[in-house]
Order: sequence, then structure tokens, then C-alpha cells
Amino acid sequence: MNRNPQLPLTETVNYVLLALVEPAHGYAIMARVEAMSDGAVRLAPGTLYGALDNLVKQRLIVRVDSTDPRRKVYQITELGYETLAQDAARMAHMVHIFDQTRREAGS
Repeated sequence: MNRNPQLPLTETVNYVLLALVEPAHGYAIMARVEAMSDGAVRLAPGTLYGALDNLVKQRLIVRVDSTDPRRKVYQITELGYETLAQDAARMAHMVHIFDQTRREAGS
């Protein structure tokens, strides 16, 4: 299996992609990320919009039509969701290995 060169995703990118499972504009993305991370991750507008530009270039998200022309609305793409799922599987494997190693060290 070929390793996805976009992995591992940063914590910020993980949260932004998760926030965009449903279409959202910048402020909504910032609020969703803060809520999902229990306040641990707070995105500044400059950080968010830089990340959004990069994610569009990587085809992980796309701009979608908005009823408000003043707001840019984004949504995760199929490639973005696949990449997010691959990173989740990577992290789950790491947690499994950690748990296994901890059990073996404790015996």
C-alpha cells in the first residue's frame, strides 16, 4: 500500500476537516473546532484562512455556493474524507501499539 504523502495531518487540519463534514464558513469552522477540541484548539482568522487556502489547493476541501455572498463556505471533498479516515486509522494503530507495549511492559 502506498503511503499518503499528506499524512500525518496536523491537529489543526484534522479538526478543520472534521468541521467541514457539513458546509461552513470561517466563523462557524472556528466555533466547531473550539467545541470539538473542548477549547484546546482556538484558531485565529489568519491561521484558519491560510489552512483553508492550502486545503483547497490540496483538493481536500472545496468552496461551495452560499446564500450570503459575503461568506465563503467550504466543505470536505471525498479525497479529504478519505485522507481524514486514513489518518484516523494511522492514529488508531498508534494507540493500539501504545496499549500493547504498555501491557507488555507492565507484566
